[in-house]
Amino acid sequence: MASDASLDDRTERRGTGDRGFDPAGRLAERERRGLRRELTPVAAVSARSPIADDPGGDAPVFDGPGQLIFAANDYLGLAGDERVQQAAAETAREIGTGAGASRLVTGDTPAHRALERDLARTKNAERALVFSSGYATNVGVIAALGPDVVFSDELNHASIVDGCRQAGAETVVYDHCDPADLRAKMDERAASGGPDESWLVLTDSVFSMDGDVAPLESICDVVEDFGAWLMVDEAHATGLYGDGGGIVQRESLSDRVHVQMGTLSKALGSQGGYVAGSEALIEHLLNAARSFVFSTGLAPPAAGAAREALRIAREDDAHRERLWENVARLRDGLEDAGYEVWGETQILPVVVGDRDDAMALDDRLRDSDIVAPGIRPPTVPEGTSRIRVAPMATHTESEIDRCLAAFREAGRELELV
Repeated sequence: MASDASLDDRTERRGTGDRGFDPAGRLAERERRGLRRELTPVAAVSARSPIADDPGGDAPVFDGPGQLIFAANDYLGLAGDERVQQAAAETAREIGTGAGASRLVTGDTPAHRALERDLARTKNAERALVFSSGYATNVGVIAALGPDVVFSDELNHASIVDGCRQAGAETVVYDHCDPADLRAKMDERAASGGPDESWLVLTDSVFSMDGDVAPLESICDVVEDFGAWLMVDEAHATGLYGDGGGIVQRESLSDRVHVQMGTLSKALGSQGGYVAGSEALIEHLLNAARSFVFSTGLAPPAAGAAREALRIAREDDAHRERLWENVARLRDGLEDAGYEVWGETQILPVVVGDRDDAMALDDRLRDSDIVAPGIRPPTVPEGTSRIRVAPMATHTESEIDRCLAAFREAGRELELV
């Protein structure tokens, strides 16, 4: 039976000091530094949706106007596609809403296997394996490979950073998208390290905050010169290039990248992550990747939805064409308005510089019912605070123009343009 004694009373009886935690104090410190985040529920995953204030433990209240969402990673708008939703519903009816167990127990279903076959074909690999999230994929794969030394791009995603930590590997960070610096760092290590070390080079293909693309062919050249392995994170590229592939496929590099990783939760509008590679690699990972072995399998409806979204991405060019048209219209309009726009992909970083200016611009845009988040340090380097703009294929021309008008008005008000 639970005691009614207060925590202070129990602590006093034990005769010990406070060995607990102070989450309220930690939150106050975040608040002081301007780094506290809040959850803001959306009514629907869509290019347009009402958004509620953070209700804490209560139900959200959607009593405001619909807002245009330029903050999501559902680049092709497939999360709301009726065909994808129907595939999820049919899989739920046929197999169940959850996998019920680890894939290695009884959680391996036809939905998982069908999705993995299609991913392997798309990525020109022998096999693929799906995980419960992209984060779990990176952490599990890197740790399971257990490299002695990792060479990692300085702007790689946090899940790659955490994977390196869990692997216990010595991590060498090379300059962003700089194959020459990678070569120099590998030369230095070759001169000082042992001849039997295992080396893994890690890079995103499309970088989530800068919107630029890694020079994969040149990186492959360096990796091959040193006999290392290369792992490429295609989270923000999968589904957006020919036949539903990523940058690896666009550059015809499938046979030169040892480990291809990606997510099902961005352009494919579902949930989960995947890794593609050789038969031996996949068999090793399903035995050794702890985030796979000790997790319940990806929910079958998510697998069914991702498979249908991948089919659409492979067979229907219309979604990609609309996305790139929206990207071009938005980029041109932002630059014409006087903003500095980085990147070369569907991710448009509107770089403001000062963190306060970026967050003020975020607020002004929200006042115009445009949701495009301000990104500040430590997520990005000091002096590069920005608005991260991510158009979707399902935005209309008039909605793109509304976004541009809001940027122009807010920029003039804040004297940013």
